[in-house]
Amino acid sequence: MENELKTITPAEVEKLLKEGEKISIIDVRENEEVEAGKIPEAKHIRLMEIPDRLNEIEKDEEHIMVCRSGRRSENAGYFLQEQGFKVKNMVGGMLEWEGETK
Repeated sequence: MENELKTITPAEVEKLLKEGEKISIIDVRENEEVEAGKIPEAKHIRLMEIPDRLNEIEKDEEHIMVCRSGRRSENAGYFLQEQGFKVKNMVGGMLEWEGETK
């Protein structure tokens, strides 16, 4: 199915970061959730702000969407995909993230 959203696991994201891959991670959680810890490389754009901040998201690179459990980031991913962006959803979200946070 063409409009199916690609997924990536937290372990796969951590592996890419450890290998020094330049990847774009967008954390769509609320401010207080991010204050509790986010992936250091992630850019924070709250879910409800995404439509207004599309100009901050590179059209020619793939983005990994992150939230607490994977549900909001999935919604953000589908929205961005409809706008012509290349995205993957990090399944399990920050609940399953075992890597570094700041």
